[in-house]
Amino acid sequence: MTAGAFSQTRVVVAGAGFAGLFAAKDLAAKGFAVTVADKRNYHTFFPLLYQVAAAELEPEQIAYPARGVFRSRPNIAFAMAEVTGLDASRRVLTTDAGEIAYDYLLLALGSETNYFGVPGAREHAFGLKTLNEGVALRNHILTCFERAALTADPAARAALLTFTIIGGGATGIEYAGALRELIKGPLTRDYGCAGSCGAKVMLLEAGSRLLPGFGDKLAAYAGERLRRMGVDIRLGAKVTRIEADCVHLDGGEILKTRTAAWTAGVRGPAAAAGFGLELGAGGRLAVTRYLQTPGHPEIFAAGDMAVAAGQPPIPMTAPAAIQEGRQAARNIELLARGEPPEPFAYRDKGVMAVMGRGSAVAGFGRVSLTGLSAWLAWLFVHVAWLIGFRNRLVALSAWAADFFFFERSVRLILPGPGPGGRTGAPGPSDLSGPDRPV
Repeated sequence: MTAGAFSQTRVVVAGAGFAGLFAAKDLAAKGFAVTVADKRNYHTFFPLLYQVAAAELEPEQIAYPARGVFRSRPNIAFAMAEVTGLDASRRVLTTDAGEIAYDYLLLALGSETNYFGVPGAREHAFGLKTLNEGVALRNHILTCFERAALTADPAARAALLTFTIIGGGATGIEYAGALRELIKGPLTRDYGCAGSCGAKVMLLEAGSRLLPGFGDKLAAYAGERLRRMGVDIRLGAKVTRIEADCVHLDGGEILKTRTAAWTAGVRGPAAAAGFGLELGAGGRLAVTRYLQTPGHPEIFAAGDMAVAAGQPPIPMTAPAAIQEGRQAARNIELLARGEPPEPFAYRDKGVMAVMGRGSAVAGFGRVSLTGLSAWLAWLFVHVAWLIGFRNRLVALSAWAADFFFFERSVRLILPGPGPGGRTGAPGPSDLSGPDRPV
């Protein structure tokens, strides 16, 4: 069967993340008529989102226009539309811009922050899952230093300069290291002792160790490196409540802080509950080993949104999402040919996390790297996966400036959303209250 035979077969891909992006390109290469729907008109390189929050990179340096990605593929149509529902009986995807009919559907809407029902977390903690959230957290950090420089009250100043990160996974440790370096270098030079002395970065992890999914030696190295950088790591610290000016721990301790960044986990998107499909753990869509949804062989799910019951857990990472997206595309092609689908087999590409300049951990099977060699491996991989030559060049320039000169140029406080999606940059009178970042 030739590729032209698929030109009338409509495949809708919901989501322009890693799974959706690679699936759409593979399907287009086979000649399918593909429509990609996403509520944003760009693809975000999520592994570097924490660097936006740490004033290392600008938002546009880790994002790329979706239409630019698909420009050379005339059989891919892009729709900037938010998915709101699904009518599987009619094979129609519902969006805020209307209905989109399909023959095959791939749901790849990613994930959202999981607050695990902790009171006050959604209202007062900063998430780190979207560009808006990254900019909001950066605004907040910089505003805290501006306020601290003008505050005479030692207690208020200490709370402004205490930055709490909740969750000791890869995102948490990477943000803790990046934030500590931002404070130690550029912000100390900008604000002097009046605005930065006594600044603390605290990393709270409910478990007994950092970096679940990494080897013990790599996790221990990362923790020791962060401690040497000045990060206060608290293991076994379960957060029970978050307020505008403090974080409560299960042992009764109350941490006075104006900043709580939540990196403790993710769950399936809220929209998944309204699709009428079977849900698995964490509000994610249940799939078979072929990445099909039970009872609907024409509907696939991939990436963070999908979970296969009874199968070994698959990490919610970009490499895993790419593999799932490409396998889903392959299985759609097989079904269109009248052939049986193939089971998904995850191939572990390794793990890596960076703590700071020239310091990282990486594990590739039995090979473990730490320090500069791991950092160089991390650098190569992330530059290679960034979309767009300009993004790669600018990111490399920013990292070079940070490595050689301990400098970061992205230190502007811009209007943007705060916790819970509220908008507006904090003003001089916004030092209290739950509706403002500071």
